[in-house]
Amino acid sequence: MEETFSKDGQYLLRLKKLTTDLLGTPAQFSEYTILFIAAGEGVYHADFGSFHYVGPTLLFSTPLQVIHVQQSMRSDVTMLQFHGDFYCIEYHRTEVACNGLLFNNIYIQPSVPLTGRDIMLYSNLMNDIEEECNQPTPSEIVLRAYLQLLLAKSSSIKMKLIEIDNGPKEKDEQMEQFRQLLDQHYLDLHKPNDYARLLAMSPNNFSKRCSRYFRKTPSQLIQERLVLEAKKLLHLTRQSIKEIAYALKFKDEYYFSRFFKKITKVSPQAFRSKTGISIVADLSKS
Repeated sequence: MEETFSKDGQYLLRLKKLTTDLLGTPAQFSEYTILFIAAGEGVYHADFGSFHYVGPTLLFSTPLQVIHVQQSMRSDVTMLQFHGDFYCIEYHRTEVACNGLLFNNIYIQPSVPLTGRDIMLYSNLMNDIEEECNQPTPSEIVLRAYLQLLLAKSSSIKMKLIEIDNGPKEKDEQMEQFRQLLDQHYLDLHKPNDYARLLAMSPNNFSKRCSRYFRKTPSQLIQERLVLEAKKLLHLTRQSIKEIAYALKFKDEYYFSRFFKKITKVSPQAFRSKTGISIVADLSKS
């Protein structure tokens, strides 16, 4: 059963009840997607990443990520989706620090495991959203408030988990250094060997440590970091495709478009068309 809230014929928020077996085929959604999986364990695939999870859990994905779930035991799922026009996570980053934490982060698992009272809290929140969607005239204000609470609570849980995981026994200092180097040099250094050299590591050792620590190869992380920046510029600015290609140091917009489509399965123009341009793009003009 699917509940929807739409404006001008476009879905801005929807909630759908389904089962994990229906998420076994890779798919892309134009909206931010949250999967509330009640039970079982499996593997969540999001672009290059593959992440083990144990239910109950929340899984997150950004617009047009290629996602699917592998779970042997069939389990109930509540899928909550919202468009950036309904709730802009960048505009609301002060109230809800989910951008770069739950969404748009290539380094950490896009999941939040649930325990204790939190399970009931999320179940009630999903039921409240469903009930509001079923009203003759659903309230945008009420739905946005429920969504903001859900995201704020998820961010809080995630932050606490990161603090626990970053203990001295868990952290790989050289891989954390790679993360910093990649954020500094992703526009100029595009080969794993470039970073292995900066870290004074052999390419083979670097690749193995990176794959174990981030669950992605160095090449995948390098590509995803560049695509992440491209997505930000496409969604958060009104720069042309040519201007974005230049900003990202591609030799021309056509090469940039081919690279972007190879990784995301959609062209830069299609990504912008489906996700829209954030209200943040116009704030500097006001």
